[in-house]
Amino acid sequence: MSFKKEIERRRTFGIISHPDAGKTTLTEKLLLFGGAIQEAGAVKSNKIKKGATSDFMEIERQRGISVATSVLAFEYNGTKINILDTPGHKDFAEDTFRTLTAVDSVIVVIDVAKGVEEQTEKLVEVCRMRNIPMIVFINKLDREGKDAFDLLDEIEQKLGLTVVPMSFPIGMGYDFKGIYNIWEKNVNLFNGDSRKHIEETIEISDLNAKELDALVGETSANTLREELELVTGIYPNFDKEAYLKGAVQPVFFGSALNNFGVRELLDCFVEIAPRPRPKQSEERLVNPDEDKFTGFVFKIHANMDPNHRDRLAFIKIVSGQFKRNTPYLHVRNGKKLKFSSPNAFFAEKKEIVDVSYPGDIVGLHDTGNFKIGDTLTEGEEIHYKGIPSFSPEHFRYINNADPLKSKQLYKGIDQLMDEGVAQLFTLELNGRKVIGTVGALQYEVIQYRLEHEYGAKCSYENLAVHKACWVEPEDPKNDEYKEFLRVKQRYLAKDKQGQLVFLADSAFSLQMTQQKYPTIKFHFTSEFH
Repeated sequence: MSFKKEIERRRTFGIISHPDAGKTTLTEKLLLFGGAIQEAGAVKSNKIKKGATSDFMEIERQRGISVATSVLAFEYNGTKINILDTPGHKDFAEDTFRTLTAVDSVIVVIDVAKGVEEQTEKLVEVCRMRNIPMIVFINKLDREGKDAFDLLDEIEQKLGLTVVPMSFPIGMGYDFKGIYNIWEKNVNLFNGDSRKHIEETIEISDLNAKELDALVGETSANTLREELELVTGIYPNFDKEAYLKGAVQPVFFGSALNNFGVRELLDCFVEIAPRPRPKQSEERLVNPDEDKFTGFVFKIHANMDPNHRDRLAFIKIVSGQFKRNTPYLHVRNGKKLKFSSPNAFFAEKKEIVDVSYPGDIVGLHDTGNFKIGDTLTEGEEIHYKGIPSFSPEHFRYINNADPLKSKQLYKGIDQLMDEGVAQLFTLELNGRKVIGTVGALQYEVIQYRLEHEYGAKCSYENLAVHKACWVEPEDPKNDEYKEFLRVKQRYLAKDKQGQLVFLADSAFSLQMTQQKYPTIKFHFTSEFH
């Protein structure tokens, strides 16, 4: 198959939602339809120890939540699909934000009963800022929930989206009869049996046909006719160009747990979703069909296989072909590296691949060369933008709870920080180590992983810090900056990259410091240089 054809058939997307909206279940069912797995794991039930395919870290299985983005690839009707399943929990938002730099489009999952939730709002905002095309999947239709029109209104108002319904429910909750697929003009009947792989689909091109009354009953059929008339009256027709620009968002209804509405979503997705898109680097716009390979690291994961202390750097391929055993330039280090066993993923199963194409995600074994945001190329010096570190919201001192294991502890902290799980700050005054996270749950994850993956124990002490700000002086030699360093010595630390950080103990003291030292800039993300 030609290089161009390979790019054309790639679809790389992320699934985002609030926790518990059914994101991991939807991921499983997409794999099921793609023939990639034979049976879906019951995500919630701890009795079934199989667990969901995409949740492969032990702590995820215990807590029933996803804490790391996992990558899954499968083939469906000649299309190569790469899914990035992201954590929904807000404490892991940073991992999700970074993942959004590696996707070409997104599916947003919304719970029919809860509607639009806070975490969904934040993630959709990031997608809107980047004009990422979005498809909305309203899930759990077999449960009692909000009215379909109310939900569509809520999505438009709270998320600022312009929705185009591509399917519509016939009834809801107890009266749920099925879905009318506006996109394919057919009715999909619901029989509530989740063991059946695919529900029966009946072509109905004329909604006034008596056949519809026979299928769903006269009352439901009449309600559906009225509602669809409203839909065509209120909402715009689907326009693929507008969707690809991020201007309109198609909406599907379904129940992922019951395999319902998932095939329709997948079929439409394959047809309309964007192929790999050009990406902006600091130097220029890079197109996927360029001959020369370029890619960037958007995630690092240590110990994917606890038996082999391995770290994998996840690389999104932007242009050209990535070939095994070929030397590529690591732009930040200025060194050439080659990789004998690049991996493609299917949850924790990995396969070695010889050639990968734009849109693909490849895992490279890493001995500590990579940081998040690094670029690999065939020689050109380019830097991909848009993978910031956010200012943490929680801060704690980390102490070694087992003096005999200090080497393991420091190695563990070092590797977990490279993964971007949290940020490490070293106080200038006494060298004490402080861990800053976006969410408090991260501390548990760090503690658990240090013990189970590195054999090290740690304890924490609270530290009253309001915000961490990266410091950028106008002139490092001027008196104002020197005075700032002297006066604020107790509150200064270095991050892992050696950049100076000011740990403000309150919003008030941050404001006062900003006023007192006008020539110094204080940044809330690390990506200012």
